[in-house]
Amino acid sequence: MAGIGVRLNQIFEKNTLVSDLIGFGYSAVVTVAPMFLVIGNITLMGQALELSKVSYAPRQLMSCTILYMFIFSLLTTAPFNSVLSKYMSDVIFEERYEDIMPCFYIGLFLNVILSSLLGIPFCIYEVLVGKVGVLYVFTGFCGYVSCVLVFYAIKYLQICKDYKKITIFFFVGMASSFVMSLILVHVFSVPVTDSMLVSLTAGFLLIACEEIAMVKRYFKKNSGRYRPVLAYFKRLWPLVMTDIFYTVGLFIHNFVFWTTGIKMVVADSFVCAPSYDMATCLAMFTNISSTVILISRLEMHFREKYKGYSEAVIGGRAVDIRNAQKRMFRQLAAELMNLVRIQFIISICIFLICVVMLPQYGFSGLVMQIYPCLAAGYFILFLMYSSIIFLYYYNDWIGAMFTAAIFVAVTLGISIYASRLFETWYGIGVVAGSLIGWCVAYLRLRWVEKHLDEHIFCTGSLIEYGKGRKLPSKVYDVREAAREERVVREK
Repeated sequence: MAGIGVRLNQIFEKNTLVSDLIGFGYSAVVTVAPMFLVIGNITLMGQALELSKVSYAPRQLMSCTILYMFIFSLLTTAPFNSVLSKYMSDVIFEERYEDIMPCFYIGLFLNVILSSLLGIPFCIYEVLVGKVGVLYVFTGFCGYVSCVLVFYAIKYLQICKDYKKITIFFFVGMASSFVMSLILVHVFSVPVTDSMLVSLTAGFLLIACEEIAMVKRYFKKNSGRYRPVLAYFKRLWPLVMTDIFYTVGLFIHNFVFWTTGIKMVVADSFVCAPSYDMATCLAMFTNISSTVILISRLEMHFREKYKGYSEAVIGGRAVDIRNAQKRMFRQLAAELMNLVRIQFIISICIFLICVVMLPQYGFSGLVMQIYPCLAAGYFILFLMYSSIIFLYYYNDWIGAMFTAAIFVAVTLGISIYASRLFETWYGIGVVAGSLIGWCVAYLRLRWVEKHLDEHIFCTGSLIEYGKGRKLPSKVYDVREAAREERVVREK
């Protein structure tokens, strides 16, 4: 269960160009490689099966089905991520490993129920109104549930710092999916779009089974204590709202443009905006390296300062606590600035490559007009998310919730306004929402720095909470005491 920080320090301590490249590659493999494996697999399947030769309607139906599988599986798993991760972290810290499986089963049950409540009505609508085949719709629903299981189980392996296993599972699942698609088309003569959807569903189901099996292998005992898990949802409701607001904010600008003139309706069921959605995808890839940089630098540098401060609080002198606190916040500021500098250079290079190269491969017109503004927006968005992560470190759940809420509200409002502007300004909603959200998060971090002593030393309770009759709030009455004193004197 060791983190990747030790391994990264061993790589980067050589201070050579080759070691830096190896370290960055290792960070990418254990963080964002699964996403690239999925995208690469879909691209390879499309090339190998000559998807471009398939008629337009089935091709668009398959694309929209896969798009909805990913977006709505992320949305339905969002409310549970941080709360369950917090519960797992507390349980692991207290070495109560037998309480992890109850957490796993409760979260799995809630995830599947919520996903089904949203997915089944849409599938019924797709069959009745869109006239899509029942078998095709059922396959898409199974793929959607498989994605839900993958995104849910993956956080248990992430909390155990088992990033390499996650990458291996995705590689095995996507490789199996690719081979299966070839067999279905060339051996059983299944239509290309059907074979791709079935193969992707089977691949994600295989990944989910591998992840669940690994979780059960790590944590073999089950205490049967399910109620404390539900209590965490009641106590940490700001974390639930933060996840919901942030995840909705990632897609809400897309939803806005799904209602405009650039939208496309497929099978009277699926709605999308291909040009805007593709520009969003390119903008995300332009800045995705910030995730690699943030995780690697957190593991290598900030965690040590955070650990040093925690140890000083437990048994250090006042001067040691103050010095450790200053070092920790200096490191926090340094990590934010390093992330901005490094990611800015990377984003500029990728942006120039996209602007020069992509038009040669058919990405032009409206996509490239929307892309620059969205690229700037996602650059700020990932910086905002890094600030939310730092707020999590200090248990400032209210600050994180306000940041995410302001982000989604501003993004929605400005995106609605931007839909009436020229195409080059379509992404201004993401820019404005991310910028204001980042400012709120930064100001909140400064507030945490000034009030950290109160947060650390004044949030406990000297008396243990218990059940029973509540004691009266008034403990002394001056008038009653004076009256009793007069009575005593008279006697």
